[in-house]
Amino acid sequence: MAEASRTSEAHRDAVFARWVIFSPARSRRPTDLKSHGPANPSPGPDDGAPKPSCPFCLGRESECAPEIFRVPAPDESPSWRIRVIENLFPALRREAAPPAPEDEEPVGAGECAVRGFGFHDVVIETPHHEVRLWDLEAEGVRDVLLAYARRVQQLAEHPAVKYVQVFKNQGASAGASMAHSHSQMLGTPFVPPSVTSRLNCMKEVFERSGKCSLCAVVSKDILVSETHNFSAFVPFAASYPFEIWIVPRQHSSYFHETDQDKVLDLAGLLKSMLQKLCKQLNDSPFNYMIHSAPFGLSSSCLPYTHWFLQIVPQLSVIGGFEIGSGCHINPVFPEDAAKILREIDGSV
Repeated sequence: MAEASRTSEAHRDAVFARWVIFSPARSRRPTDLKSHGPANPSPGPDDGAPKPSCPFCLGRESECAPEIFRVPAPDESPSWRIRVIENLFPALRREAAPPAPEDEEPVGAGECAVRGFGFHDVVIETPHHEVRLWDLEAEGVRDVLLAYARRVQQLAEHPAVKYVQVFKNQGASAGASMAHSHSQMLGTPFVPPSVTSRLNCMKEVFERSGKCSLCAVVSKDILVSETHNFSAFVPFAASYPFEIWIVPRQHSSYFHETDQDKVLDLAGLLKSMLQKLCKQLNDSPFNYMIHSAPFGLSSSCLPYTHWFLQIVPQLSVIGGFEIGSGCHINPVFPEDAAKILREIDGSV
């Protein structure tokens, strides 16, 4: 369809049950959607020296919250490649007593309050301040993903933890308070409402069609790249311009159960997608989230639960319509975004 004839459309997805309005009139050409900040806020080669105010740098480990585990360097110099530590300013606290149903404190009609128990951890992805995740070799990205999986597995063994959200905030406007490349995870004693909504939507699709929402064949129009084990595509109802989902091609409910060979495949594809977004969007801030299944699901739920990784570039400000309605307005049709991203070099 020629760009001049494109009119607004509303798409509803089969995973989040969200409506998204695609309105090309809300912007000029899709290629004009770029971050206007500097391409690299910390330019210059990394000399290996710690930065004066960065506790995540090599040699400043004592300034951080307690370490949970580390991935050592093969040659012991530097002494580590990845560190998983407690968050110094946690949203939930591991030392709090886990809530029990009888502990719920009534606040009002349908409302309750419980103690803020949970786990809030940080994954320091590299000892070097200037190195970004996608600057690492695929094996380095794999090791970061394996560190996620190892920590998620540890948290899954805690009887009070029901869900773990793994996420990365890259850039100040995406919520990162530290420039040094890192990601986080929050283990909660409840299943977050958006997770429940996602599973309910996928259940409805499965009961109606007999198919998992994410196992369906991805249209070539929205496919960006694929490997033997994973597909990367712009979702049919992308809430954000140039949003990408990376999805296992074989049905899988839990991210942390992915075997090491497949994790290397995922790492190469994730690196490629982040490189493509960096080049197309002028190093735009972004978030990514790993959407996995809650712990302890019954076997009857597994056929329609399918984990995936969502990458969201931060290119616009959420306005009143989006906040009030829960519907997003996206100026770039998914097939247009996918075509642009396919044509950008970002080899796996």
